[in-house]
Amino acid sequence: MSIRTRFAPSPTGYLHIGGARTALFAWLYARKHGGKFVLRIEDTDLERSTEESVNAILEGMSWMGLDYDEGPFYQTHRFERYEEVIQQLLNDGKAYRCSCSKDRLEKLREDQMAAKEKPRYDGHCRNQTVSADEPHVIRFLNPQDGEVVFKDLVRGSVTVQNKELDDLIIKRTDGSPTYNLSVVVDDLDMKISHVIRGDDHINNTPRQINILNAMGHEAPTYAHVPMILGEDGARLSKRHGATSVVDYREMGFLPEALMNYLVRLGWSSGDKELFTLDEMISLFDVVDVNKAPSTFNYEKLKWINAQYIREEEPSRIAQLLSVHLGNLGIDPSTGPALEEVVVAQRERAQTLIELAEVSQFYYRDFDEFDENMAKKQLRPVAAEVLKAAQTKLNTLDDWNIEPIHDVIHAVAEELDIKMGKVGTPLRVAVTGGAPSPSLDLTIYLIGKEACDRRINKALEYITNRSDS
Repeated sequence: MSIRTRFAPSPTGYLHIGGARTALFAWLYARKHGGKFVLRIEDTDLERSTEESVNAILEGMSWMGLDYDEGPFYQTHRFERYEEVIQQLLNDGKAYRCSCSKDRLEKLREDQMAAKEKPRYDGHCRNQTVSADEPHVIRFLNPQDGEVVFKDLVRGSVTVQNKELDDLIIKRTDGSPTYNLSVVVDDLDMKISHVIRGDDHINNTPRQINILNAMGHEAPTYAHVPMILGEDGARLSKRHGATSVVDYREMGFLPEALMNYLVRLGWSSGDKELFTLDEMISLFDVVDVNKAPSTFNYEKLKWINAQYIREEEPSRIAQLLSVHLGNLGIDPSTGPALEEVVVAQRERAQTLIELAEVSQFYYRDFDEFDENMAKKQLRPVAAEVLKAAQTKLNTLDDWNIEPIHDVIHAVAEELDIKMGKVGTPLRVAVTGGAPSPSLDLTIYLIGKEACDRRINKALEYITNRSDS
């Protein structure tokens, strides 16, 4: 059997984390089995669907690398096909027109709930003659006996009695098809073999299977993945923080880190935490997805992102980092080579934003010294050390790590003091107190002119402190 999966978002907003994980699971399953991954835009909600949302979904998928083999297909382009199927169901006596008023349906619902019954349509118009010229909907004639049984790849065998299902609407009064009709037709026409989707759709599945059977076709294989929860146990939403995939890009996360985190939300392969893309494809199987909901842990995502920042090629991190430095008003071309800064600083950050923030002192002077560090290290006794280091650094013809290292040692020897008495105040002077790697590397990256300027700033600080 040819494996064909699909991702079918509704363009009523951005690509959210839950949708991205569903898309990832479907994408991985198709890639693992050499199948096809189809993108379908379910835009029949004309009031809420927007082109902006479509673009946001496509942008999010592109950023994550979830390339699709076919599509995007738009449901609004397929209304003629849905109408054809609806008419065939009417002709075959498997659907009927219903003219029940809104008032009648509301009264029916109230009575059923008062009697502690499950609200459902009572089939009032099943045997009525309703004119096509009067306002009406079209309902699917659901079987009244028997049961629907399907094997879900995540939840196992699922059985639903047909008497629990009512005659759902498949065409609205305005002529538009409903979700349960259009999705069935689409999955059939697009030859979808495996429907991988959120478990909020599991109640729709027996209804859709009955429609497929009425059309004379077998159902695809279903896999309903559990929802993602916030750390408070509620369904993940905006109040838990960013839920849009693109937001995570803006927050300084790498797409492969987000993919790695999402694939581990509800699935595991032993104790392994980090996966290459090839490993995800070869190891992932939707049958191994947990039945229980998963909890989104922002700190765990940051930890995974930090591992990718450290292991990725510095050239790629530098390219991504330049955007975040630009957001801080920094032009990376005005300072040290960005790749060298990445190598020096990447152990100190979990996101690209953090990396930009802890690296900005290489590119522009700080406004103020860290108050606590300056009070402790930039004391009058440090002035002689800083002047000696400044003089030797300014005379260096070869501005490189080894000569800078030798200068620091020479100052310590000449003043007959320990290295710490030289290195610590000098580090505060040139960095302002920012976290940094080895001092010789830090000074090398900051550059001769900037170091001279900052040491002068430190000496001025010491003078002002002595006068006060």
